[in-house]
Parts: sequence; structure tokens; C-alpha cells
Amino acid sequence: MAYVSLHKRLQTDIATALKKELNEKNVMALPRVSKVIVNVGLNQRKYGSKDIQAYIAETLAIITGQRPTPRKGRKSISNFNIREGMILGSMVTLRGPSMYNFLDRLISYALPRVRDFRGLNPNFDGHGNFSIGITDQSIFPEVPAPEANKIFGMQVQIVTTAGTDERGRALLTLMGMPFKKAAKKPVAPSA
Repeated sequence: MAYVSLHKRLQTDIATALKKELNEKNVMALPRVSKVIVNVGLNQRKYGSKDIQAYIAETLAIITGQRPTPRKGRKSISNFNIREGMILGSMVTLRGPSMYNFLDRLISYALPRVRDFRGLNPNFDGHGNFSIGITDQSIFPEVPAPEANKIFGMQVQIVTTAGTDERGRALLTLMGMPFKKAAKKPVAPSA
């Protein structure tokens, strides 16, 4: 059987299953993924040097297929040792084919590589959007194993047009996102 990309499955199999699950008649009314944001925060004590920041930007470009933009501090905050113009993070916004390629690799290859993985907590933001915190970038197979001081985490935000958490969860579940199963409550014996 030939491999079918996530984008093609979203237009065919997933769309028909989603229409049935949400009781929608129009395909254009179905929820869809509008963008994916990959964000890396740079702790100045740990990632303050230029070579570490360059390594993080290069690794993020390999993972996403797009060059990240540095995020700078807007104002100085002395309690956090932040100065105006200091680089505080890197982010990539993915749309279109690169977004579908990234989601396909995340769901199919990267998340199953997480050690002791038991599923993701289905915590949505109230509008059908979902965020994942990844503590180690080496779960992506295209990145070589890093040294111990070069391990960094990232946040992946999946923004949908669902509007509600139920519709967003239905979309992501049919896409193959591995959510934790709801624990069944034990039934108390009746007296």
C-alpha cells in the first residue's frame, strides 16, 4: 500500500469521517488547521552564547524546513536580566504544504519516539487550538543526537478554525494525534 500524505488524507478520508462525526453537510464548514507555530525560548544563562543560539536556529530550520525569526525583548526588565533588543527566543510560523509536512512528521515519527510516551493531555484553549510542549529536540529523526549542553525544548501550537474544543479535538484525533484515553471511573457497588 502506498503512503498517503496528511494533506491528501485531510481532503478525502478524514473529511468524510469528520463530516459524519460533526453532522456537517458542507465540507467547507469543517474545521481545519490554519497554522502551526514552533517557538523556542532562550534562557540567557543557558543559551546566552552566540554559537548556542546559532545551533538552535540551525536545528529549528532543519526541523521545520523554514528559517526561524529571532524574537527580541521589547523593553528592559531588570529583575529578569532582560535588556531591550536582547534575543529572547526563535519562532517559526508554518502554513500550507510545509505545515502539513511538519504535522505529518510530528504525529507519525517524532511523538512515537518520546521515551515512556503514554499520550498527550487533551488540554485545549477553549477555541479548538492545541499546544504541545516538547522537552528534547532529538525526537525528530532528521536532527543528529546533540551534546548534553545543546538540548533544548520547544512549544508547538496548532491553530485551528474549529471554534470549540470538541470540534478541534475531533479534527486532531482523526489526523492521528495520540491523546490519552479518558480514565474510567470505578463503579461503586450498590448496597
